[in-house]
Amino acid sequence: MLAIVRRYEAAGFRAWPAAAVHYDGTWVVRLTAGHPAKRLNSVNPLDPGDIQHIAERIGRASRRFDAYGRPLTFRISPLSGPVLSKHLDSEGWSTFDESLVMRLPLADAQLDAAMDQIPLKDISRFIGASLKVSGSDVSLRPGLSEIIGAIQPEAGLFALEKGTEPLATLICVHDGDLAGLFEIATDRSVRNQGHGRHIILSALKWARLRGAREAWLQAEADNAPALALYRSLGFDEVYRYHYRRPPDA
Repeated sequence: MLAIVRRYEAAGFRAWPAAAVHYDGTWVVRLTAGHPAKRLNSVNPLDPGDIQHIAERIGRASRRFDAYGRPLTFRISPLSGPVLSKHLDSEGWSTFDESLVMRLPLADAQLDAAMDQIPLKDISRFIGASLKVSGSDVSLRPGLSEIIGAIQPEAGLFALEKGTEPLATLICVHDGDLAGLFEIATDRSVRNQGHGRHIILSALKWARLRGAREAWLQAEADNAPALALYRSLGFDEVYRYHYRRPPDA
């Protein structure tokens, strides 16, 4: 199981790169000044057995986060192990924002009827559409542009539009036999009309044509509509992760 988790964690780091990455043993400290997303600004422990000098290492991480003006945040996956979690419990750290990592073998995906869609080449146009449909602040444009530009595997930028109005967007990162889906969003005014399903199937069809064999994504555990959609498409849960912060964060 841990080998499977490591595979997806590594793919996630490549697909959604932080601006600065530091290592403290097997703890990966990811920080991004231009974007506040927790997955880009968190400590990610990757070995349950790496439990030496926990308090000292937390202190070092805290100083790095202070320098970036970010709250110290740990992202706790099955790779973090029980010893670290018990230490954080004893220090009164809060637990929040649980997410699921889900996967779908593309051989099982019903993609024959999916529309063929060419990803956007205009990053600026995609970012404008993504910010609009997700309801995100326009101040995130430079940071999102930096993140997308830093993605090393092939990234397909998908936008479903009606005229000049964006309806749904997502990023599909083709990394070997994996296709990771990120930033999936549908404009609030047109939700529950099938746009999310259509754009996901188009992206998966694109990725399968390029040799991907398995799709994967991350979804917040309390986002019932999104989880219902992903499960209806055939995605199954692989593992979960959550975030933790100290009492004074």
